[in-house]
Amino acid sequence: TLRVTTIPEEAATEQMRKFGPLVRYLERTLGMKVEFTPVNDYPAAVEALVNRQADLVWFGGFTHVQAQIRSGGRVIPIAQREEDAHFRSVFITRTDSGIRQLADLRGKQVSFGSPSSTSGHLMPRSFLLQAGIDPDRDFRRVAFSGAHDATIASVASGRVDAAALDITVWRKFVEEKRVDTNRVQVFHTTPPFFNYNWSVHADMPEALRNRIAQALFGLSMDTAEGREILTLNRATRYVPTRAENYRGLEAAARSAGLIK
Repeated sequence: TLRVTTIPEEAATEQMRKFGPLVRYLERTLGMKVEFTPVNDYPAAVEALVNRQADLVWFGGFTHVQAQIRSGGRVIPIAQREEDAHFRSVFITRTDSGIRQLADLRGKQVSFGSPSSTSGHLMPRSFLLQAGIDPDRDFRRVAFSGAHDATIASVASGRVDAAALDITVWRKFVEEKRVDTNRVQVFHTTPPFFNYNWSVHADMPEALRNRIAQALFGLSMDTAEGREILTLNRATRYVPTRAENYRGLEAAARSAGLIK
């Protein structure tokens, strides 16, 4: 059995919906049983791979770095979406908040996603620090929603003044009309950075690792099955990746004090 999990960037029901078709595709392509099990939080996804309770994990860049450190370098990234080579985060606020730029966040209540989220915490915090804004000192309150969908809800409901999240989740909510852009808007988009990947443990036999990678690379928007899977995973295609791509994230995490 190939055991698969993911960082819980959205609710468990949405994870099951997103990854169900991919699980069925992998079962058929690999000729083995594939089992998808959601986890409760980002650290649980890291521990699942490090402790080999899962074989294949969808990580954000930061959780991949954390897994690399926890495993002593025994985690191997095998595929990323084409979009993950130039990923971005967005900062959102209500249209009537008066917030128009990062400097306007001083004295405000601001939410991130999970503390271990790349696009929902690490990189937004890193870019804020580069702009001379220290969230722990300059914000009235720092909140953590736990997931990107909850982040949007926290701004829309007025629980916080502004928030940072994954640009692809924001776009999905806009496209599906799950957020009213007359009430909530993007006021800042970050520079690009590397993000998500599919990772395995180095103990996995190389032949199986390569078969999984080739199955992911074989998904195409030109087939109905490929289009469904890629669209659900907010991707156009999967491409090879390597550990070196995430070293910049590790440096940003150390600089931001998120890795000691």
